[in-house]
Amino acid sequence: MSDVRNALDGAGYGRLAHALTECGREGFTGELRVSGSPGGAFHLRDGLVVAAASPGSPGPEALLLRSDRIDGEQWARLVRESDGASWPAAGLIAHGYAGAAQLRVVCVMALQDAAFAVLAGTVDACERVTGTEPHAPIAVGEAPARLLQEAVRKLTALAGLPYPVRPDRERPRPAAAPPAWPLSPLQRELFAHADGRCTARDLAFRTGRGVYTVTVEIARMLGEGILECAPRPAEIPVRLPSRAPLVRPREPSPPPQHTPEQAPVPAELPRRDPGASGITEALDPPKSGTSWRGFFRLRHHAAD
Repeated sequence: MSDVRNALDGAGYGRLAHALTECGREGFTGELRVSGSPGGAFHLRDGLVVAAASPGSPGPEALLLRSDRIDGEQWARLVRESDGASWPAAGLIAHGYAGAAQLRVVCVMALQDAAFAVLAGTVDACERVTGTEPHAPIAVGEAPARLLQEAVRKLTALAGLPYPVRPDRERPRPAAAPPAWPLSPLQRELFAHADGRCTARDLAFRTGRGVYTVTVEIARMLGEGILECAPRPAEIPVRLPSRAPLVRPREPSPPPQHTPEQAPVPAELPRRDPGASGITEALDPPKSGTSWRGFFRLRHHAAD
């Protein structure tokens, strides 16, 4: 269950209330653009709000088409006949699709519903723009303070229900057990379109009804057990592996380049001593300095 009692964006409400109040006090004529979620725009004439639009609520044409006073083909033909006017009020009255009073009621409903949608969301900033034309304006505008008070009253009434919801948060679906009592036409329509994926705002666009009306009815159907909200899946904690600091590998240092030293060249080659290599078996026995005559003298001496 969402806590709508804390749904009013205090800072956003103060920002919007200040901007609209200043426009009313200065008699501003133009557009006050509101950025946020869903955001929107207020068109003023001499300080009074004559039109309002928001992506979070259906426009007057959607409400009019839902009334079955005119179908899509007839609407497209009127737009072509009025040179592409987005709100062919004169053609609607001339062809008998709606009267002037009925069109005013539709435009007022769309204006107030847009103000509720803007206030039920978040308001980031407000900006004045001049030279723009309002879409589906009403002849007699509403004071900004009164418009805001009406929007706050609706939010308060929604928060006082047993099962308060937000226009853009809960996604209801039919309850497991079918209702044991007959449903109203609006309840049957919402019951047929609730699929667990659409919010109250989505269902308002599907059915062509005001977002406040649909949100209140969704809250009542949830409280009576006709609809239910699927529990949100538990968040799965994702444990990311710790990343070790990246160490760039050291580039191998080039091997030291040794410059071969040239041995000094001796003036003359050294004389080699016999047996210096350690191999003595292959060496000839040393020669005596005596002659053959001395050899025989030695033999004679030995015989003696």
